[in-house]
Amino acid sequence: MEHSARDHRVLVMRRSPTTAAARLAAAARGRGMTIGTLDTPGRRHYYGGPLFADHAGAGLGVALLEPPDTWLVDLPRRFTGREVRLVPLDRAHALDRPAFVKPPSSKDFPAAVYPDGTALAATTADLPPDTPVLVSEIVDFAVEFRLYLLDGEVHTGSQYAALGRADQRPLDDPRVRGFVEDLVDDAGATLPSAVVVDVGLAGPDRAPAVVEANMAWFANPYASDIDRALDVVLRAAGPPDEVRASDRRFLRG
Repeated sequence: MEHSARDHRVLVMRRSPTTAAARLAAAARGRGMTIGTLDTPGRRHYYGGPLFADHAGAGLGVALLEPPDTWLVDLPRRFTGREVRLVPLDRAHALDRPAFVKPPSSKDFPAAVYPDGTALAATTADLPPDTPVLVSEIVDFAVEFRLYLLDGEVHTGSQYAALGRADQRPLDDPRVRGFVEDLVDDAGATLPSAVVVDVGLAGPDRAPAVVEANMAWFANPYASDIDRALDVVLRAAGPPDEVRASDRRFLRG
């Protein structure tokens, strides 16, 4: 039976892709997929930013999976290694001490250590006061890793930073892999079936800790196996009628 063009798999991307997007695009082409735009017919998947996805809305034709904004906050401290709170932006503006502050899943302002709420207010003046933000204790991670999870298992991963500088290497630390496997055993049901989790090590004698969870469709694969990273991206951002019942509560919007 001959399939129509609308059955063909398409990976929608912006016209000026990043290096990460270009690598994923090459992997997708290797599977016979088309790299397209909002005008390209087919069974669509998506890789790109949330602002474009939200602007495209239903026209994107893709269901986007993402971790809940409260996911990091709700984790037991044995996984975070620090206190993390989700608060409205206006409360964060009242901070009187340094803290690491970031938006839960968007890029509305830079994730960074802010010396106090006044410095944060200067950066976020255009945002509504009820915008949710994550505020956490400051931890200096010596090494940071990104792991792609699919169906509750580590599918691929990469080191991406060391001592605050970019340092991309294939995942080869058994402590990190074992830590994420324990995390999934304990809290896997709180994540979509396709997601990215970042983990950090504050030192050789320190236990791993979760940095954050991210949308796979907006994550840099770094030195991960690109084909296996693409597996996770395609599940995390694909046709709405293919979303599993267990993933529906993780749909963006």
